[in-house]
Amino acid sequence: MYVACLDLEGVLVPEIWIAFAEASGIPELTRTTRDEPDYGKLMDWRLNVLREHGLGLAEIQRTIATIDPLPGAREFLDELRATTQTIIISDTFTQFAKPLMEKLGWPTLFCNELEVAEDGAIIGFRMRCPESKLTTVRALQSCGFDTIAAGDSHNDLGMIRASKAGFLFRSPDSIKAENPDLSAFESYDDLLAAIKRELA
Repeated sequence: MYVACLDLEGVLVPEIWIAFAEASGIPELTRTTRDEPDYGKLMDWRLNVLREHGLGLAEIQRTIATIDPLPGAREFLDELRATTQTIIISDTFTQFAKPLMEKLGWPTLFCNELEVAEDGAIIGFRMRCPESKLTTVRALQSCGFDTIAAGDSHNDLGMIRASKAGFLFRSPDSIKAENPDLSAFESYDDLLAAIKRELA
């Protein structure tokens, strides 16, 4: 029994923070987990930048409303879900994800929560559990599932390496170079074919 575990941003949808950096004109917010492996450190830094610029949840949500899934992502996800159980495991937040999940056909998503003040300022965040992607994969395995994982960033490597099969998808060259033993794909067709080979 298999469960496919996918990252969200960079795999199925564009990076939310990069889109917001462009919309807000704050280039330093383009920093993602491709650049900073420590997600807690990255989020603390992002929240400081938001505070400095007087920006909150509403501004980010307006940008998210304009984001569409990556070309071919919905079709890939539909076929994958018809083939095997699939969970999206993301370090994003429920307050960001809802419109994106609607556009992807409401797949199962495990993610985190923002702490938001009454005035809409983002004052903190709650991670679902430590090392949430790796922890989730191990929990699924403890229930008798084999996992197949795919992601693009440093924070995906734990779940990729802990899974029966794991793949990089549209990762930057630096991550591919650091992990030459991992198969890396650029197209949904190739990733889907690799997953189906494992399932067979």
